[in-house]
Amino acid sequence: MAEEELALLLSGKGWPVPEEYDAGPPPPLQPVRLRRNTCYVVMAVLLNEKNEVLVMQEAKLECHGTWYLPAGRMEPGETIVEAMRREVKEETGLECQPLTLLAVEERGASWLRFVFLARPTGGTLKSLRDADEESLQAQWWDRKSPALPLRARDIVPLMDLALQYQAKPCHPPTLPVELPCAMICQRLLVVFTVSSGALWVLLGAARSPHLPVVVSGMSPSALGSGLLVGVHQLLQDCLPPPRMMVQIHGLLGLQHLGNEPGQSDGICFNTVVTIGDTGQCSQENPPELQSKAFCWWKVEDEDLKSRVLQRLSTSSFIPVYS
Repeated sequence: MAEEELALLLSGKGWPVPEEYDAGPPPPLQPVRLRRNTCYVVMAVLLNEKNEVLVMQEAKLECHGTWYLPAGRMEPGETIVEAMRREVKEETGLECQPLTLLAVEERGASWLRFVFLARPTGGTLKSLRDADEESLQAQWWDRKSPALPLRARDIVPLMDLALQYQAKPCHPPTLPVELPCAMICQRLLVVFTVSSGALWVLLGAARSPHLPVVVSGMSPSALGSGLLVGVHQLLQDCLPPPRMMVQIHGLLGLQHLGNEPGQSDGICFNTVVTIGDTGQCSQENPPELQSKAFCWWKVEDEDLKSRVLQRLSTSSFIPVYS
């Protein structure tokens, strides 16, 4: 079971999220309610054949006349990709096709932004005569002339990331997998490797062996905490002191459906973590675990092992920015 789960995640696919979680706040858990206790924002970087970036001019009073990437809040009942396409159409007039998820930005479970690289597939570029409450106009911009006043400079590194990915992809093209999830959680691929090439993966031992799932709390006190807090807490509970170095590398992908508002507004992030100095540890076995709820799985399948090691050696993951 764990082999199949790992193989699918490495392929950018998904795996059903269990109803019982391996770590997180105690029940009863407050459900995720989009636009009530969390906010999902979508953003798209579209490039043309000249590597110009599609930007739109804001119509909102507080930032009227400034320029930004097409972006906006998801609505209940939408998938992440549907929301991105809608925002691009409303703000620029263009239809688009997502190519890959570029990055996830987070301020805890209360605010998440999903940044896509996409390509135009049709539509008509919005002009001033089409101005409405969504935007004033849109244009392709070479980032040099004219010097546009930006709503915020947080989009500059995202433009850079898109150009870098287009020139040399740093991870396989990955889009959200449409599988339901009730909570905001992280499925963890926790890896321990040694210099001999052996590789172990942490598994939850309850029920059938599986990759551990950590749920984020949705109480007012927990919403401001970063998503990665739960990862560190789980590993702190598992590993004996002195604790080894823990590195969170990024995402293999994520899962969301959203077609049942109030029941499937959650998201599962498939997150990769390593313990120790990857491939450099001289000890032959992983550290002994303090909790019987978890166990180590030595991956014997050479194909699976090489796929994990290849992704680690090339940092082939979707970045998460906190």
